[in-house]
Amino acid sequence: MALIPVEEARARILKNVKPLPAEAVKIERALGRVLAKPLKAVRNQPPFDASAMDGYAVIAADVANPPATLRLIGLSAAGHGFKGRLKRGDCVRIFTGAPVPKGADAVVIQENTEARGKEVTVLQPVKPEQNVRFAGLDFRKGDALLPAGLTLGARDIGLAAAANAPVLMVRRRPVVALIATGDELVLPGQAPRADQIVSSNSHALAAMAEHLGATVMNFGIVPDNLKATERAIRKAAKADILVTTGGASVGDHDYVQEALRNTGIAIDFWKIAMRPGKPFMYGRRKGQHVLGLPGNPVSALVCARLFLKPLIDALLGLPAGDDLVEARLGASMKANDSRQDYVRATLVEAPDGSRTVTPFDKQDSSMQRTFREAQALIVRPPQAKVAGQGDVVQILRLDF
Repeated sequence: MALIPVEEARARILKNVKPLPAEAVKIERALGRVLAKPLKAVRNQPPFDASAMDGYAVIAADVANPPATLRLIGLSAAGHGFKGRLKRGDCVRIFTGAPVPKGADAVVIQENTEARGKEVTVLQPVKPEQNVRFAGLDFRKGDALLPAGLTLGARDIGLAAAANAPVLMVRRRPVVALIATGDELVLPGQAPRADQIVSSNSHALAAMAEHLGATVMNFGIVPDNLKATERAIRKAAKADILVTTGGASVGDHDYVQEALRNTGIAIDFWKIAMRPGKPFMYGRRKGQHVLGLPGNPVSALVCARLFLKPLIDALLGLPAGDDLVEARLGASMKANDSRQDYVRATLVEAPDGSRTVTPFDKQDSSMQRTFREAQALIVRPPQAKVAGQGDVVQILRLDF
């Protein structure tokens, strides 16, 4: 099977992918969820003319030529509005956020008055509408407040609450099932034999999937055994995305491809013209997407960044976007071969917005420490020529 380009692989994975159905969640559980339907205001905010200051509600014409002494006829506090109506010469004690009484058209701040019993002397004039927040100042009934496709943050939650929306319609979280294969693997905390290593892929991928908005089912480590691999794949049948790591090659102990086919999964393609991550595999079973990632940790995470992330985004209804940005090289790079290269690098951003990206000397796909210290991947197209220091290249930020 010929190697296919990265862009073609991504297009085939995302072909005909539709957002998952919407579900209703209480507002206190909506943080980080993706809004499925636009939120519109069902009421005005504020719902009444409200005072912006502590002071006295007045008729502005009464205090146009201070000092002016007014009759104090009542009080308006937040949650306890004055029920009557002001006539000429009247005033009402009022507090911030309280309803402005009928008949009043301005609020005099407390510092510009002198109160004596039932009389208040206003020392400074006010203009009509001064210190008043009018009904609908923030938003009005029918206004569009939050768009569909928005990942809800704290400010969005606050606005939804102000709009009296106790329940929000959000996309169902994609369910991602993880299976790590290999007799050489043990879980963190276990004592590996001399010929074993500690498994990290499933933990990193689980964290990444949850960070992207998915729910994770982690099936742990499956031994290099065909029947055991088939059982794990069947257990994961209800997941929207099945992610396997390792065992996707054609060695004597690699059973993933055979197990996938035996359990009804059609393999769309295998092997991509990229480095790291060449042995990536993709298939489908009804509505389930299957990503077969390489066993090398860096290869697995690079493939996840390139293919798992856009797939989760598409299922959540998030807009597709080109994540690539430009930067200048801090060191020269040699010519590339026929595979698209993703080179780990440090990234420095200057105050003026310019970026400098410098590749690490060693790029072995097993080196997780280097991957952890990298802030970006330099994207080197196939057959890219020698690039010198200062040349412009495209990069992919590492933000997980």
